[in-house]
Amino acid sequence: LGAAAGDVIGAPYERHPCRNPNFPLFSPYSHFTDDTVLTVAVADAILHAETYAEKILEYARRYPDAGYGGSFYKWMESANPKPYNSFGNGSAMRASAVGWAFDGVEEVLAAAERSAAATHNHPEGIKGAQAVALAVFLARTGSNKEVIRDEITSRMGYDLSRSLEEIAEDYEWDVTCQRSVPESIIAFLESHDFESAVRNAILLRGDADTMAAIAGSIAEAFYGGVPEAIADE
Repeated sequence: LGAAAGDVIGAPYERHPCRNPNFPLFSPYSHFTDDTVLTVAVADAILHAETYAEKILEYARRYPDAGYGGSFYKWMESANPKPYNSFGNGSAMRASAVGWAFDGVEEVLAAAERSAAATHNHPEGIKGAQAVALAVFLARTGSNKEVIRDEITSRMGYDLSRSLEEIAEDYEWDVTCQRSVPESIIAFLESHDFESAVRNAILLRGDADTMAAIAGSIAEAFYGGVPEAIADE
């Protein structure tokens, strides 16, 4: 739900950078996108012990207008879909359920790799999914933010020492894992509750719905859920 909420809240600001820190959380332009569709697909695959590729394909074809990237569209329309070596953040945006479903670091990392490799089998694509799933796992099992920062940094090599202020100085819209996943995790690390994590991600003026979905998924696990008013909406 944290990923879905971040996605819906961030959707109006994808390609439309937001500079107002008090922007409305919901508007007539709020809607779910591929981030939510494929997050649910991964969760469904886990719950019903089906392959990630099968469920991702099933959901993508059920919701063909959710805003997928060009390479993903070709994959979902192919008669024989094969991974296409992507390092786009599509692997990371859908990985949060892995962090909830498995009960050990190595299990989480292995499952995240499988969830990514259905499409995004580039090492950076796999790393992005692993980083998000691991952050969710650590958050839900009681790790503090410094432990989360240190674990992600040491395992993934991401630079999480930067501040949002430093990032914002020259940050531009970027859909690669390596240039959006670390920034989304930092948006969570500098938050004080679920809403501020989502706002932080959107105010970086990047791939807003995906970055808010990532930050929101970690924040949900860390802060004990999604606020009721946001969840209801």
